[in-house]
Amino acid sequence: MFSTVPEGAPVLTAAAMRAAEERAIAAGSSVAELMERAGTGVAEWVHRLAAGSEVLILCGPGNNGGDGYVAARVLAQRGMAVRVAALGEPKTEAAAAARAAWGGVVEAFPGAEGSDHPAPVIIDAVFGTGLSRAIDTPVARAIEAAVHAARLSIAVDLPSGADADTGGDFGGHWIAPFSATLALGALKPAHVLDPVAELSGTVRLVDLGLDDLPDAPDAAWTLEKPHLAVPRSWWHKYDRGMVALISGPMHGAAELAARAAYCAGAGYVLLLTGGLPHPPHAIVRQRWSAEILGDQRIGAVVIGPGLGRDDRAREKLDAALASERWLVIDGDALHLIDPDRLHARTAPTVLTPHGGEFTALFGECAGSKIEQTRAAAARCGAIVVHKGVNTVIADPDGSTWIAPRGSGWLSVAGTGDVLAGAIAAMLAQWPGEMFRAVCAGVWLHGEAARLLDRCFLADELADALPHAYERAR
Repeated sequence: MFSTVPEGAPVLTAAAMRAAEERAIAAGSSVAELMERAGTGVAEWVHRLAAGSEVLILCGPGNNGGDGYVAARVLAQRGMAVRVAALGEPKTEAAAAARAAWGGVVEAFPGAEGSDHPAPVIIDAVFGTGLSRAIDTPVARAIEAAVHAARLSIAVDLPSGADADTGGDFGGHWIAPFSATLALGALKPAHVLDPVAELSGTVRLVDLGLDDLPDAPDAAWTLEKPHLAVPRSWWHKYDRGMVALISGPMHGAAELAARAAYCAGAGYVLLLTGGLPHPPHAIVRQRWSAEILGDQRIGAVVIGPGLGRDDRAREKLDAALASERWLVIDGDALHLIDPDRLHARTAPTVLTPHGGEFTALFGECAGSKIEQTRAAAARCGAIVVHKGVNTVIADPDGSTWIAPRGSGWLSVAGTGDVLAGAIAAMLAQWPGEMFRAVCAGVWLHGEAARLLDRCFLADELADALPHAYERAR
């Protein structure tokens, strides 16, 4: 299942979202006006998706429930058959006013979702970003039953029971899988971090008219398609970037990274290895020598894939760290490096750990994956690409981009080596835009997997990179 969240959109924590709403209120809006915008936006999407079917809206006691009452009123005004079921009386003034404006019957909830009278379209407006605990089991089971009985299920802002900031579930384990989620005002971390991201279905934004969202403190962004250049007719191979890869005993991993670097557009790929030459012969192979890293034409160096973890591997890593080349550290090298040592480097560095390597490097970290990755990047002074089903890319300055849900087919040996090669190729081509280059490499890697959309070998993933590149021209 691939990501279905908007590209290039800000991702705000619950606190940042509340602050944005408070600024809007201070500027002259009211809670009731924001609720009207939210509920009307929800109604627009539901009217479009429900295809005239009866709609059951489940409303909670807070402002998320108030959004549901507004949506019910607007849908009824448009002639749709709407039922409303509420989890008690509204507890905020705005939600109470919205319920009064609905004016229709309000059924008891739990109770309205029984199999004797299921609704084809379910709208979950029970709990949103304000939730701070697991919801009661009877309520969670009732929402789940309603969702499973429906043809179409839509969550308002978040699936009820979700932790907006972590993508977790407060330990309740009762979040139902939705067809779609309507994010109010901005995306939240839960829309792009598993397990909630997987349960949210297609995520769409409802505009609340909050114009300053991109300036919110600690905002992250969803990864967007890069704009990659087509080589000019007068360029030579070094204009397209030279990538060097330092190999070890497991030559295949470095070979994969080298192949990926070529397929991601590098003009010259040098593999420093003791292995014998074999196809593709375009990869230039030389025996390892630290002096080679002094070649000023090298735009980026990759170390780690197939490196090993012995003293010889440590010597190679020390030489790479001492060089002035831009460096991508992956695989085995991540188990040899002291992240605090990286501040001494005079050249930029990129770390590409998966979850296990991240923990080995930085220990158990508190907070969401976004917060963990930011803290790691600040600690080591390097860009950190925290790989996984949701990949988080953080710069030491706090800039953060998220590549949401990728292809499950990437869970095969060698795909991380392909990513390291793709990132290095982008770095070699964009020497002045390091963070942008890293994001482009991550995007290419994910797009190649999306294009394959089947079981594949890492070799095939590398070979799909040119097709992904073509989509970014």
